[in-house]
Amino acid sequence: MRRRPSLHAIPGRLATGAFILHSGMEKWGAPPERAAGLHQTASAAFPVLRSLSPGVFVRLLSVSEMATGSLLLAPFVRNRVAGAALTAFSGTLLTMYWRTPAMRREGSIWPSPAGLAVSKDVWMLGIGLGLLADASGW
Repeated sequence: MRRRPSLHAIPGRLATGAFILHSGMEKWGAPPERAAGLHQTASAAFPVLRSLSPGVFVRLLSVSEMATGSLLLAPFVRNRVAGAALTAFSGTLLTMYWRTPAMRREGSIWPSPAGLAVSKDVWMLGIGLGLLADASGW
């Protein structure tokens, strides 16, 4: 018996997939100053990234975003696989949020104005975990 994709997962996959794919495409040709800023922010949270040049970092980030977005948009990719990719991607962003004190209000988990954009990625974590838990497998 052939299983069909679960319809309830389609809106979350489309919304997050399109958003992440577009974000990755925008970063592909990032100017040097934007690449440097992204690299500096990420390197502060993940010191291992300091060994990469800003240009290489932004290209790797771009490719990872385009791959994650494409997985979410591809109808033949099972929900659990797409959910694993989205959970890993959003988990990394939220780890950066947690490790960067300037992104949070002092003594709080709540975002400062500087962290608001990244803190909103918690919705992607929720969608990813939901896809992982999908009993249908699709």
